[in-house]
Amino acid sequence: MAKWGSRVEVERRNRIRLSIAAYAYEFENDIIMQDHEFDELAKQIDPSIDTGDLLLDLFFREEFHTDTGQWVQNHPDPIGLKRAYRRIKYGK
Repeated sequence: MAKWGSRVEVERRNRIRLSIAAYAYEFENDIIMQDHEFDELAKQIDPSIDTGDLLLDLFFREEFHTDTGQWVQNHPDPIGLKRAYRRIKYGK
């Protein structure tokens, strides 16, 4: 069976998942992804991939680091991350 999604789609999904997990930890003091899973996913992020969102692509090129989640504190859409976190956590 073929792997889901194109390279860009997989990159977008991984960035979203990682950003929400980093947001949960840094802003909500909530662990929604185990450290080893976060670290493995962070290593898969490829900031050189253009995903079609110029602002987020630039953010990942300039701010993202695989060894910490603190980069999320400079995320250009903290309100969007909060909404996504609440949908995952509370279904709201």
